[in-house]
Amino acid sequence: MPRPGSAPRWAAAAGRWGCLLLPLLLLLLSGPSGASEITFELPDNAKQCFYEDITQGTKCTLEFQVITGGHYDVDCRLEDPDGKVLYKEMKKQYDSFTFTASRNGTYKFCFSNEFSTFTHKTVYFDFQVGEDPPLFPSENRVSALTQMESACVSIHEALKSVIDYQTHFRLREAQGRSRAEDLNTRVAYWSVGEALILLVVSIGQVFLLKSFFSDKRTTTTRVGS
Repeated sequence: MPRPGSAPRWAAAAGRWGCLLLPLLLLLLSGPSGASEITFELPDNAKQCFYEDITQGTKCTLEFQVITGGHYDVDCRLEDPDGKVLYKEMKKQYDSFTFTASRNGTYKFCFSNEFSTFTHKTVYFDFQVGEDPPLFPSENRVSALTQMESACVSIHEALKSVIDYQTHFRLREAQGRSRAEDLNTRVAYWSVGEALILLVVSIGQVFLLKSFFSDKRTTTTRVGS
């Protein structure tokens, strides 16, 4: 037989767990609305373009970062359906640009590595179109959010911030690993070069000393004769 007061405690615990799990499930199942997150290889002397259909009045954000390759820079250009340039930057390592679509149509944004002759790049970009739908739609609601619903909204926003931080640190980790591997390769080449130079100098010194003793022996023989 359950003890008095146990049922309310179980209900409160279930409510707390439901509040914690609901935002996570919504993030896993639905995801952000209209978001494109891609990491791709950009060869040398190449240009890669992407297209997105956007309705008028929609707020959009383009964020990109070069993860590996050369000086970690790339050209970026964003155009509206009429070909008008909304954003253009040359040799940027990373940047973020927010705009509101002025008309309906297909918007184009391109990344160019045409200025590089032999170095390919790895580029990450996140293009968000519109804002995330509310966790609890306000349609057909006659009352304000309850305390539990407000807590769920707060946790939902916190989880989105966690995802953004994780993406940021993953990019930094990949960039740091690429730089470490590049530095390791350069150190290895430098070590091999030093070893070869040391070997050549050592052989040269041996032959030089041998030539000194050979000249001395020849001169002594001539004097004795």
